[in-house]
Amino acid sequence: MGLWVVLNAKAGKEEAVAKFLLGGRALVGNEPATNTWYAIRLTPSRFAIFDTFPDDAGREAHLSGKVAAALMASAPDLLQTPPSIEKIDVLAVKLPAAK
Repeated sequence: MGLWVVLNAKAGKEEAVAKFLLGGRALVGNEPATNTWYAIRLTPSRFAIFDTFPDDAGREAHLSGKVAAALMASAPDLLQTPPSIEKIDVLAVKLPAAK
């Protein structure tokens, strides 16, 4: 299970969005059901979050968690439009081998 979230920064708020995303990593570190979490810059003003979960319960827990709450609280100030949140199914994955 996964999420694909696209964020379009307001003009002049691009670095604030990037800083917000950098800070989000610490919050998701406390979510045991968030397997992977990526903050991505697509263009200078367009960002995305891609994360994965073992099951739908983990995904729903994340959507109810601290990062999601912080994002929704900051969205009016930082983003042109509300975040686009897509629930996705991960069909295949390749991870590094365990050492």
